[in-house]
Amino acid sequence: MILTRLLLVTGIAGLLTAWFLLDPGRWLGGACEGQLFSLACLDAQRGAIEGLRQEMPLLLAAGFFAVYVLVAALSIPGAAVMTLATGAVFGLGWGLLIVSFASSVGATLAFLTARFLLRDGVQRRFGRRLAAINRGVEKDGAFYLFALRLVPAFPFFVINLAMGLTPIRMATFYFVSQIGMLPGTVVYVNAGTQLGQVESLGGILSPGLIGSFVLLGLFPLVARKGLEWFRSRQALRGYRRPVRFDRNLIVIGAGSGGLVAAYIAAAVKAKVTLIERDRMGGDCLNTGCVPSKALLRTARFLYDVKCSGDFGVHTASADFDFAQVMDRVREVVRRIEPHDSVERYEGLGVECLQGSARLVDPWTVELDDGRRLSARAIVLATGAQPVVPPIEGIDSVAVLTSDNLWELQELPGRLVVLGGGPIGCEMTQAFARLGSRVTQVEMLDRLMMPEDPEIAASLRQRLEAEGVAVRTGHRAVAVRLDDGRQVLVCEHGGETVEIEFDRLLVAVGRAARLQGFGLEDLGIEADRTIGVNEFLQTTVPTIYACGDAIAPYQFTHVAAHEAWFAAVNGLFGTFRKFRVDYSVIPWVTFTDPEIAHVGHNETSAASEGIEYEVTTYGIDDLDRAITDSDARGVVKVLTEPGTDRVIGATIMGPHAGELIAEFVTAMKQGIGLNKILGTIHAYPTYVEANKFAAGEWKRAHAPAWALALLSRLHAWRL
Repeated sequence: MILTRLLLVTGIAGLLTAWFLLDPGRWLGGACEGQLFSLACLDAQRGAIEGLRQEMPLLLAAGFFAVYVLVAALSIPGAAVMTLATGAVFGLGWGLLIVSFASSVGATLAFLTARFLLRDGVQRRFGRRLAAINRGVEKDGAFYLFALRLVPAFPFFVINLAMGLTPIRMATFYFVSQIGMLPGTVVYVNAGTQLGQVESLGGILSPGLIGSFVLLGLFPLVARKGLEWFRSRQALRGYRRPVRFDRNLIVIGAGSGGLVAAYIAAAVKAKVTLIERDRMGGDCLNTGCVPSKALLRTARFLYDVKCSGDFGVHTASADFDFAQVMDRVREVVRRIEPHDSVERYEGLGVECLQGSARLVDPWTVELDDGRRLSARAIVLATGAQPVVPPIEGIDSVAVLTSDNLWELQELPGRLVVLGGGPIGCEMTQAFARLGSRVTQVEMLDRLMMPEDPEIAASLRQRLEAEGVAVRTGHRAVAVRLDDGRQVLVCEHGGETVEIEFDRLLVAVGRAARLQGFGLEDLGIEADRTIGVNEFLQTTVPTIYACGDAIAPYQFTHVAAHEAWFAAVNGLFGTFRKFRVDYSVIPWVTFTDPEIAHVGHNETSAASEGIEYEVTTYGIDDLDRAITDSDARGVVKVLTEPGTDRVIGATIMGPHAGELIAEFVTAMKQGIGLNKILGTIHAYPTYVEANKFAAGEWKRAHAPAWALALLSRLHAWRL
């Protein structure tokens, strides 16, 4: 591949060198010497060209076609004069035919050359910065290319080369170019038929004509807006729009997404109603983030007591009652409840209603008490619920999930956790530290599949060191009751494995809540999740969705992030809409040690063909971690090759969830490792680990020649 590129570059360079050094114009002499593609040369050679046309019309046409293709492919200045010449020699009809196809073929060759020589390198180096452009080209590239082709004021050779660096398909590029360049080609070819009246190229395109082309170039963009309007009309056809609305915005669901959407609407003084059929705060407050972290804190305390010798304490013990531990968990939830309460949100100006809501039409929802409310826009924040897989016999046991786990009053003696993702790993470690004999079962060959293999392996080692029986590569096939024994039957390596348990916790994922909201009645796309576009609109344009119900990231902070876009687009989308931005999304698994992640890791970068450099710093060398007897973990940073620009970071260690924020800021604000290294970090703190990782990168990229010169300088100064 490298040799092929080298040969192609050499060939192009040779052709261009030959063209400019040999100067084909001097063979014709006179006005053509040094300026083959000029109106003066063309006017001087009209008679000779006309004679050739009379004697060998097909050969001359083929010659014009070939030269035009070459000029366009090599981006040699002169295509405009070539177009005039073709019109002068062959007339409007044949001239238009020759130029139209020759220019498109030449442009496509230039496009392919740029793609072959430059695209991979450009995308590797600037891939993340170009991500939004790539997505736009994949979705609307034909529209934008068509608009550019309609305006001759844009240098066509620049368009050819630039589009070659994007993901647009070659066939699309060719056909759009063929059609888009046609109006300008007609103008130039027609001008060529009246060459005697053309005094300069500038005279062909008067300000008025250029203005007309600009307006024509805006047509595709206007057409796109028109198409959106038409689709909107089609989606809303058959429904009677209210003459007047009760509210500006209705939000269904009072979890993280719904609360933020309602908050934003109230903050901009919109009239907003928030409807929740269960508890304010949603899963995060009541069954997810808050209770799980409260339980993990108690489990960590018990683990520290068990490891008292690490702190110089000879003996330490802790007696506890599991029911009281769960009482504390519920008390933590109660203390945080006011942050998400009806009282708080009504104080902010949000109307809060209790009940189930069902969509009646694109502007109206009906409550279970029969009331109907209307709004210009509706936001669905319906959340998700734990998935219980259809395993044979699973209905015969009282399955625990993240929804009902918090009702436990007795510590399970033998607990099987089904699932090796974040929730499964967190609860596995928590219950093992509380005293359960835990077996963790994962169908895939390792835990925490999105993380890099060594991170997952390190977590597994930690769990096993704490007494957890980790069973990866085990596929659960049945649950069986056998003489009062509860058994999980798995397949592993072609053999049957039986695991006895007292309680079974299922943590294999969460599915969007889609039932009971009337989505199917309105034809809203909702297969596994609610389908939305980049503005978070559903297939019904007045209805938006956010949070766990739409995926792709089922995190509380992502739901809040999406809620801003859903609320703002719902309220102000008539004037301007904003595309949701997923470019920098952090997440944290709250095991001990924590695992925090943002951007790419090696696994995701390799799967997407992104080149990267890895820098690591071991937290076992960090002073603060050593003082806390918690010196384990790693900071792992991915950067663009040859630069300090961060494209991803993974931290495994104490307080990783806090440490990752610096890399989130760096990626969002374009701050490189050099600036992190140049920032003062307080001593002794855990966040120094980020600075030391930046120092490792700097050390690896220190110029050897400069250091050698400095060594000689210092030796000389002695």
